[in-house]
Amino acid sequence: MRLLTALALIAILTLSLLSTASAVTVDRMFGDHMVLQREMPVPVWGEGDEGEEITVTFGDQTEKTVVDESGTWQIKLDPLKAGQSGTLTVKGNKTIPFEDVLVGEVWVGSGQSNMAGGAGGYAQRDEVLASMIEKDASPMLRLYQRGEWKLATPEAMRGFSAIHLSFGMPLQQELDIPVGLMYGAVGGTPSGLWLTQFMIDSDPACSAAVEKMEATYKQQLVDWEARTKRAQELGVKLPGKPRAPATPGGLYNRHIKPFIPYAIRGVLWDQGESGTALPGVDQYTTMGALIKGWRNAWGQGEFPFLYVQKMSGGGTAWDYENPVTRMADPFVEIDPNRQIKRSEGRGAYRAHHVRIKDHPNTAIVTASDLGSGVHPSNKSGYGRRACDVALGFCYGQDIAIYGPIYK
Repeated sequence: MRLLTALALIAILTLSLLSTASAVTVDRMFGDHMVLQREMPVPVWGEGDEGEEITVTFGDQTEKTVVDESGTWQIKLDPLKAGQSGTLTVKGNKTIPFEDVLVGEVWVGSGQSNMAGGAGGYAQRDEVLASMIEKDASPMLRLYQRGEWKLATPEAMRGFSAIHLSFGMPLQQELDIPVGLMYGAVGGTPSGLWLTQFMIDSDPACSAAVEKMEATYKQQLVDWEARTKRAQELGVKLPGKPRAPATPGGLYNRHIKPFIPYAIRGVLWDQGESGTALPGVDQYTTMGALIKGWRNAWGQGEFPFLYVQKMSGGGTAWDYENPVTRMADPFVEIDPNRQIKRSEGRGAYRAHHVRIKDHPNTAIVTASDLGSGVHPSNKSGYGRRACDVALGFCYGQDIAIYGPIYK
């Protein structure tokens, strides 16, 4: 009798474990307080047991699919309208509800330290940003941080990207619809590590430059080996080995790929101080491959790609009373005998950054009048300028986004 009871308990526990193992899961991009992108199909995806039927419901929409042989599933909701809200429910072997879901605009931020820098730190040098953080933002602004959607409370804002917050908050106020922000950025990183080898190979201009770079490196190795052998014979100090080209893909895989295919409106990019890490490949060429590669990976067409001009600052402002341009360099007469700054002598580098906007559906956020430095303090001004570019370039508002541009 005891043996039968024990066997029965084992069977119950086994069935319980099997039931838990087979329970449907939803990707970590989804959660309470999230914002879904309006006016386009909205992918929802996760994992489960092969053959498990999955039902996704939001508002008056209900979509069904079946877990495939790889143990994954995905459905797409039909385009949603801004202002819709409610509970998104995923049902398989268990039911997963996501509460307080809004529909509006979703923007991704990426790049290096000027995108990664936290709002809490920059607020100590930027009084406009500090005042934004001191009060709760609109409940229609949501932030995706460390795998979780959050309301834009002062605590959440302090830990978020300073420039992306300064972009998203006025954007939400101007559009008067929900806005969701997410970002993946790492300080000191070159653009060449934010795209994969496949993206490089798929871009003729970038792949040709990389092939030339690899041939140069191979020749450098041959020369190094010959010099090393000669140094050994003479008993002198050995020459340093040439540095191998950087391996692309790691940053993209860690910080951008997890967002895909979450539906978005576009990307705000702030990077350039660290170059490309692809010797012989300029920023214009590398960014062309990156922009096209990200768009192909997302699979939702040529979404808007906004990027901040480099080098940062260095110019005067039209209006120093304007909160956006209040930290511009002072307007003074130039001494013709002064020593030229290194940044001023990088005209070709500046020109490459201006040219990036020639890639399809791409716009530059001009920054010459927003304050200088590798890490400009005026993050609220940079974010507001990016917001204005988005309003004019993406949302069709009658607003000037550029000054005169040379033909």
